[in-house]
Amino acid sequence: MAINLKKGQGINLTKAAPKLRVVRVGIGWDITRVLGQCDLDVCAFVLKTVGDAPVCLSDGHFVFFNNLQSPEGFVTHTGDNRTGVGEGDDETLKIDLAVAPEDAVEVSFIVTMHEALTRRQHFGMVQNAYLKVYNDETGEVLAEYDLDEEFAGQTAVQIGSLFRVGNEWQFQAVGAGYQRDLLDFVRGYGLEA
Repeated sequence: MAINLKKGQGINLTKAAPKLRVVRVGIGWDITRVLGQCDLDVCAFVLKTVGDAPVCLSDGHFVFFNNLQSPEGFVTHTGDNRTGVGEGDDETLKIDLAVAPEDAVEVSFIVTMHEALTRRQHFGMVQNAYLKVYNDETGEVLAEYDLDEEFAGQTAVQIGSLFRVGNEWQFQAVGAGYQRDLLDFVRGYGLEA
């Protein structure tokens, strides 16, 4: 049975599904009629800690529509949905816990609006946004997070993070909105733009 998370809440995935090997993160949304054409992009940053700051392991560990898999296959993006049309998850990422890099402590999931400033778009124009965390091998939904917060004026959302604590993996619903684009996150996590 899935746990319904609220902003800031988390779940210990290792305890919820002891045989869990591949985590699937599905993200879905609906576009309002006012919004028209809109391209939301989901990406993942595989992070280590340097000092107290989260830093991306390498350029290859920034997984998005132009880099669909991290070097060792830890994170895989299954493809870009440019319209959000259709039922079910609009974009999906898979995380193979068995091949996690030794120094990876977090996978941060970010959703941005492509060309939001040019198109004068923001997340207040998006409806029914959610994230689901699945056991990919069984299809079981382990956790759900409905983004019921108001993100008017925001062009990016850190939707959640997968954390490694010792030998256990945990997921936390973040739900933090920003007036940023994808390049801001790239620079913020220590990568060259």
